[in-house]
Amino acid sequence: MEFDCWNPVYEQIRREFGYERSGDERARDVLASLTTPFDLDALSSIDGAVVAIAGAGPSLETDPELERARAADVVVAASTAVDVLASNGIEVGCMVTDLDKNPETVRRLTADGVPVAVHAHGDNMPAIRRVVPDCADEFVLPTTQVKPRGPVRNFGGFTDGDRAAFLADHLGAARLDFVGWDLDDETVSSMKARKLAWAERLLRWLESRREERFGVLDGRREAIDALPLA
Repeated sequence: MEFDCWNPVYEQIRREFGYERSGDERARDVLASLTTPFDLDALSSIDGAVVAIAGAGPSLETDPELERARAADVVVAASTAVDVLASNGIEVGCMVTDLDKNPETVRRLTADGVPVAVHAHGDNMPAIRRVVPDCADEFVLPTTQVKPRGPVRNFGGFTDGDRAAFLADHLGAARLDFVGWDLDDETVSSMKARKLAWAERLLRWLESRREERFGVLDGRREAIDALPLA
């Protein structure tokens, strides 16, 4: 994902949610000041692999979803999905997070040599300053949703879950399998529901770019295509 391709989509998201680009840029710069360039070779196992993209929905704790995660070559997990998987004996190859939950998991994974993609946006600068200095720097992959700068990269994506998918795509995953994704979860807040709606739009864009069909979007594509991306 090149930034020039991502930027018009980011602008749509920014306008809809009222985000200020300047806030995202300040957060990016804070993260850049606390990290060094990440060696993507640490995630080389994703290249050519079947990758489970684990969301943190309630369904992740069911046996069918857990078995699909176990069957994958590599798991890239969003936020607290890491903890659910760990409690069921499933290790992840990478965590993707904006540090809004489970900072102790972020610290533990990096200490154990597991890469964590830490995302900077305008609302999480305090968490970045609090958590990132305690992490093993070699295993922190810093990301942003604005223009990359220094060690901070932009692979595309908006929520932790779809950013995980865009990251796996960038790293050459052969197939993406989505587990623990509950796009119609009625228990989430209205804001979270809006973010999930954007996540599925972005996944639709990604599957079109990959010429792949994501099972998580079955039965949803017609409605998604009625709201095209820029």
